[in-house]
Amino acid sequence: MNDEKSAVIESLAPHGRLRVAINYGNIVLAQRGEDGEPAGVSAVLARALAAELGVEPEFTTFDGAGDVFAAIDDDAWRIGFLARDPVRAEKIHFTAPYVIIEGTYLVPETAPFQAVEELDQDGIRIAVGKGAAYDLYLTRALKHASLVRAATSAAAIELFVESQLDAAAGVRQPLAAYAASNPGYRVLPGRFTAIEQCMAVPKAQASDAVIRYVEDFLARMKQQGVVKHALAESGQDETQAAD
Repeated sequence: MNDEKSAVIESLAPHGRLRVAINYGNIVLAQRGEDGEPAGVSAVLARALAAELGVEPEFTTFDGAGDVFAAIDDDAWRIGFLARDPVRAEKIHFTAPYVIIEGTYLVPETAPFQAVEELDQDGIRIAVGKGAAYDLYLTRALKHASLVRAATSAAAIELFVESQLDAAAGVRQPLAAYAASNPGYRVLPGRFTAIEQCMAVPKAQASDAVIRYVEDFLARMKQQGVVKHALAESGQDETQAAD
């Protein structure tokens, strides 16, 4: 084993176990498998990285990205899968993206809105999952509309419906799935942001050697088609894979 790989193992898996944060709040990236274990593209990448390092993956699961970010201070994980954001970047090194997804709005069928830009008006209330990438983005971007925060992305949809808010913000796929199963709702075309999903390393562990290794690992996984295959295998659109 070369010195650089040994240094990576010492930083990411010092006791032979790679502690991985999995966010079930984003169904594009992670799902609960039939055996109860994490499934989806993020779990596939985590297991592949652990295998390459010769260590065991140890999953810690969360219901929302905000919870994953908060757990950094407890040293709860050494590898995560989160959307790139300037606020998070204060504590996290982000790789290049492996998946790019759209942030958009779910609205009532009868709502007058036809484009995402029309939501930023005085008096408009939008449900979001607290700490999600689109919450952080919209907090900066919206000038007139107000955000109403729920504990998770799934709970934001429930809040939107139960409180009769004007819209729910989120990842296109789960919003579209809700609209398909619940007459009276639709998803707006277009997007308010493109969300870059990246591998994440806490800055406390992000030495130059670790960054080089994880970036190279992810580049190889994309080049070999692992990301696209994992998306397709988990029922997601493989065209969301980043180049």
